[in-house]
Amino acid sequence: MSKAQLTVDEVRKILGISKSHAYKVIRELNEELKQLGFYTVRGKVSKKFFNEKYYGILD
Repeated sequence: MSKAQLTVDEVRKILGISKSHAYKVIRELNEELKQLGFYTVRGKVSKKFFNEKYYGILD
């Protein structure tokens, strides 16, 4: 079973950005998810939502 959430370190490596910037990206994505009515986990982001927003890939 694959993980449904990406951690800050995974986001950092995927995007090639600093840890603090990865936290900012996660906060922004999670805020968007909250506005859509989803629950979020601090410091993690939905892998599916991340891929949709950054790559237009529907997982």
